[in-house]
Amino acid sequence: MTNYIFSNHDTTALAKKYSTPLYVISQDIIEKSINEIKTAFENENIEYSINYAGKAFLNTAMAKIVNKNGINLDVVSEGELLTALAAGLPAERITFHGSNKTDREITLAINSGVGKITIDSVDEIKRVDTIARSLGKVQKVHIRVSPGVEAHTHEYIQTGKTDSKFGIPLSQAIQSAIMCKEAENINLTGIHCHIGSSIAAVDPFGVTMRVMLELFYNIRTLDIPLTDINLGGGFGVVYLKGDTRFDVNAYTKLLRKELDSYIAKSPDKTVPKIMVEPGRFIISEAGITLYTVGTVKEIPGIRKYVSVDGSLADNPRPALYQAVYDAVVANKYDEEPVECVTISGRACETDTLIKDITLPVLERGDILAVKCTGAYNYSMASNYNRLAKPAVVLLKGDKDELMVKRETVQQVMQNDVIPSWLEE
Repeated sequence: MTNYIFSNHDTTALAKKYSTPLYVISQDIIEKSINEIKTAFENENIEYSINYAGKAFLNTAMAKIVNKNGINLDVVSEGELLTALAAGLPAERITFHGSNKTDREITLAINSGVGKITIDSVDEIKRVDTIARSLGKVQKVHIRVSPGVEAHTHEYIQTGKTDSKFGIPLSQAIQSAIMCKEAENINLTGIHCHIGSSIAAVDPFGVTMRVMLELFYNIRTLDIPLTDINLGGGFGVVYLKGDTRFDVNAYTKLLRKELDSYIAKSPDKTVPKIMVEPGRFIISEAGITLYTVGTVKEIPGIRKYVSVDGSLADNPRPALYQAVYDAVVANKYDEEPVECVTISGRACETDTLIKDITLPVLERGDILAVKCTGAYNYSMASNYNRLAKPAVVLLKGDKDELMVKRETVQQVMQNDVIPSWLEE
């Protein structure tokens, strides 16, 4: 009997060693994806910066991997920023994002020396300037604009359209740039956008690039020496057979074409640095989740339910976005898929992880490996039903070690407080 091998590791052995549910992350696959992006930009001779989007998956070890590979990091909270700093990532390689930053977060970001704060609203310009002045510092900033481009993704993750909580509408971008210029304690160095997530085609980025180039040069005519255009992330990955993986080589060729075309007709020959913010593309395919099969329940003529020891608490994406995953039976990898089943979680909900997947006959104790779970599983995990969060194991070559310990129920309960009137 053949077991499922992920990144040169026997997944059934990992399940036995660390128990389940278990997140498994491959550093080798992470680094392969990072290098794929680097090579694509370098082949087109584009000055670039890769900013890993920490929201997809972040802990101290992941921040160290980011640092080791010479790329930068996007954070959106105090917790993400402090994690990065604790890992030794230089503050100047961190960008602080967020559509509703608190004054505390802005103060912490500036005091920490972050490379950039991405301003997400007109109101935030004055707030960042005021806080920077109170600290006696000048803070580099980008302004995030909504370019009006709608990528074909789930409506909850379309973030570049005009009607969005994210970014400054394109119609207000020039005035916002002027406000930044007039502010004494901020230095506007670039413009930013993000058009959505899980985008398979490169064409929307061509349209976006033209919009951003026009804005870039229009702002420069105001004697504001912009240097950067940040096109965000959103590169799609393969969740299911037949999905199209984002072609970073085609993407950079398209960017090169748009750059050359615009610069050729512009009196300003400044070539912007292009920044990208891949999160899912770097981490998603580098992760799997291992579960142990529990109850198997067949409703004759209707459906066969196979329950696992995980739930929407460790993977909320099917419930949030109707996300669909592929899976294999790790300890029966060479057996023929013969029956259609629905994989259910253990939460007290209609907790469907995968609906209607054809697998080998499943029995209690089998190990199920769900693929492509590196992004937005661990990072969005909860304690629903007071379930403890799974451990995370990092693989590198033939080595495997914990990068996050398994949470205990005692840790879930540790912040509980009993009001005085409930004390006996």
